[in-house]
Amino acid sequence: MPRPKVAAREAWRLKKWYDVVAPETLGGVVIASVPALDPSYLPGRTVEITLYDITGDYTHVNTKLKFQIYKVDGSSALTYVKGVELMRDYLRSLTRRRSSKIALIYKLNTKDGVTVRVTAVTWTQFRCKNSQKHTIRLLMREVLDSKVPQMSFDDFVKAAVFSDQEGSLAQEMAARVRKICSIRKVEIAKVKTLTPPPYAVSGGATATQAESQVASA
Repeated sequence: MPRPKVAAREAWRLKKWYDVVAPETLGGVVIASVPALDPSYLPGRTVEITLYDITGDYTHVNTKLKFQIYKVDGSSALTYVKGVELMRDYLRSLTRRRSSKIALIYKLNTKDGVTVRVTAVTWTQFRCKNSQKHTIRLLMREVLDSKVPQMSFDDFVKAAVFSDQEGSLAQEMAARVRKICSIRKVEIAKVKTLTPPPYAVSGGATATQAESQVASA
């Protein structure tokens, strides 16, 4: 049955390629190319890469980023950060015997009204008491409560993703937790964007489309 194959090849030739562009806060660089018959099909699609693919810094190879397309401008598909997640192998490498892993999963809003769910994790050098674990969770939560509502969504992404930079959320947490016990590492292990940033709603998709994209994610 050759006809369906010919039709499929013709449909593929009609598709146009679009450059998927990272947000300006991550350099505004092209991170992928995707085909589509019509640009209206692109909003809502997601692309996953590592932070290393953007920065070229090998220390960022363990950070996965998920971008969601919200608008097409000419041949460029504009995105926002839909999620951040550290590789499981990297997270497992931080876990040791006779030590503690303390996780906090917390939902809150940025200054511009974006709802995010953050998973912060502290690994200690030695096993700590339950009372210490409770205090560490409170300290991590205090950092999020004091910092994130004062940040725009884009500033929050930078503070969550670049944990090696001064002023990052992970470093702020480590400075406080270190007063409770000896720690190995503090990381923002995962971020999920639960509602689109304002520019993603007004810039491309309608509010209804944006809500449906979040619901289907």
